[in-house]
Amino acid sequence: MDLSSDQQILWQHGFVKLNGTIATTWAMMLAMAAGSRLVTRRLATEGAIPRWQGLLEIVVTSIEKQIREVGLQQPEKYISFLGTLFLFVATAALCTVIPGYTPPTGSLSTTAALALCVFVAVPLFGIEEQGLGGYLKTYTKPTIVMLPFNIISELSRTLALAVRLFGNMMSGAMIVGILLTITPFLFPILMTTLGLLTGMVQAYIFSILAAVYIAAATLVRKPRPAQAKK
Repeated sequence: MDLSSDQQILWQHGFVKLNGTIATTWAMMLAMAAGSRLVTRRLATEGAIPRWQGLLEIVVTSIEKQIREVGLQQPEKYISFLGTLFLFVATAALCTVIPGYTPPTGSLSTTAALALCVFVAVPLFGIEEQGLGGYLKTYTKPTIVMLPFNIISELSRTLALAVRLFGNMMSGAMIVGILLTITPFLFPILMTTLGLLTGMVQAYIFSILAAVYIAAATLVRKPRPAQAKK
């Protein structure tokens, strides 16, 4: 049994390899892009709307509500990034019902890439909101002594994002694979259902944590108003 889809070599020429992670990731992205195109090609602004448009609006408004509740008051600025993160992880979990499918999020290389996306996006959004100088000053608050600790915090939380998602997604796939060799009927179905639930929870947690990090980076601390003289 392969511990990761990285070990599934589909094609190789010299040092260039096409493994299962790359294949499933691109196949899933193409399917998501095609599905998005089909859903959004005939959007209605009045009268009866198609069912797919209704589902799309529910998903978008739910994501916007969660982003706003985290503390980001302009969710339209962040929904393209945070929504894509959520949909990618959620779709990877939903596709586990396909026989023989190994989710790309069960590979540390994929989860590390997703965490790096968050690692890059946080300062970009922070600089856009506060400016370069204002954002860099956050690393020295409340004192300059906190500079190395804040830098370590940035790196450690990126590692934690990658390892958390990888561990939860891989463990679910491994349990289902083990049960298939022992009891090939009832238990794998139950575990697959549990894996779908776990995958959706992990998609929610990953996107919410990314939103929290962005909210912290974009927080503008306004000076307190001077008290009126008596």
